[in-house]
Amino acid sequence: MSWPVVELGNVVKVASGFAFKSKEFVNNGYPIIRISNITGSNVDIDSAANVPAKAVEGKEKFIVQSGDILVAMSGATTGKLGIVPNGIGKAYLNQRVGRFGFDEKELDSKYLFYFLMSSECQIQIGNLAAGAAQPNISGSQLESIKIPLPPLPVQKQIAAVLEKADTLRSQCQQMEKELNSLAQSVFLDMFGDYKKSDLSNFTTLGDCANVCSGVTKGQKFGDKPTVTVPYMRVANVQDGYLDLNEIKEIEAKITDYDKYLLKVGDVLMTEGGDFDKLGRGAVWEGQVDGCIHQNHVFRVRLGERYLPKFFEYLLQSQYAKQYFLKCAKKTTNLASINITQLKSLPMPQVDLILQQEFVSFISKLDEHKQQLEQTKQQLDDNFNSLMQRAFKGELDLKDVA
Repeated sequence: MSWPVVELGNVVKVASGFAFKSKEFVNNGYPIIRISNITGSNVDIDSAANVPAKAVEGKEKFIVQSGDILVAMSGATTGKLGIVPNGIGKAYLNQRVGRFGFDEKELDSKYLFYFLMSSECQIQIGNLAAGAAQPNISGSQLESIKIPLPPLPVQKQIAAVLEKADTLRSQCQQMEKELNSLAQSVFLDMFGDYKKSDLSNFTTLGDCANVCSGVTKGQKFGDKPTVTVPYMRVANVQDGYLDLNEIKEIEAKITDYDKYLLKVGDVLMTEGGDFDKLGRGAVWEGQVDGCIHQNHVFRVRLGERYLPKFFEYLLQSQYAKQYFLKCAKKTTNLASINITQLKSLPMPQVDLILQQEFVSFISKLDEHKQQLEQTKQQLDDNFNSLMQRAFKGELDLKDVA
């Protein structure tokens, strides 16, 4: 079935936000929705910056409402979407975040949202945003995107099918979060809350592990022999796992290669970045042969007193996170630690057998997470297939209310 294809601007107007100044940000005030708050499915209002009442005087047209569809219009996340959650209170739209305004009598909001999520639309956005040093897209460019426009009842039927498939994906993601929370709960049950501990009996990380930073990019080598090898960047090191979707290579001196070569059981940690990136880490399991790490990633090679997986979960605890935040060098939005501060991390005296019991539990939990990941991939594939068919008029809608 074919439907009319129109420019988005025929049914939608895109308005961007106000250029609030970062120097006005305060701890408490009115939330400002920035690009970083757009997650790809919703708007993370909890991590929004705030401005005082004086900063929003006369800016009523930038107030967002629950259910508004927002889009990132600049940077690496150009095209990423979010829906403003219920109960948001009074919040304001920042510059380079766009809001889609439309008449719900001719365009269903969920139909619009799923179309904007579709690969067809994202490709159009990518093509329009390409060609600049930093991708960005204007409201008028977004309004030039072509959208199939079936009658409103059909839009609602399509949205209902996609929402059902999307809900299954969300439930799977929620189960994954609950398994991660379970792991942290078990960690607390077995080892206690180290925030409340007497640190006099603790040792330091530097006393029980070999800690080093990695190879520096952009070195001049002269006539020294070099090798080009894969390496771990800050982007690869996440909180409790390694993101290996993109592995880059680096040129290094052969002597540095031997020094920074990763071994199974090493724990990789980030030096800094956004506050949530500070001190995060994960165990290296030899996933990439001949891999080293850059200077903004610390390598922790533990001795016999601590298991790498125990240390990985210690880093995820509030105890470790608060330690790093307390001693970090901070700017407005960034924080970093140095190797001396990392080596000074107080390490609890923990029975090795208890650590082994915890690691055994985590191993079983990881098996469940792997099964869940397979289910999640199947649901994602099904959702993407439905998306492709939906906007080509290929869905069977006869049984959809």
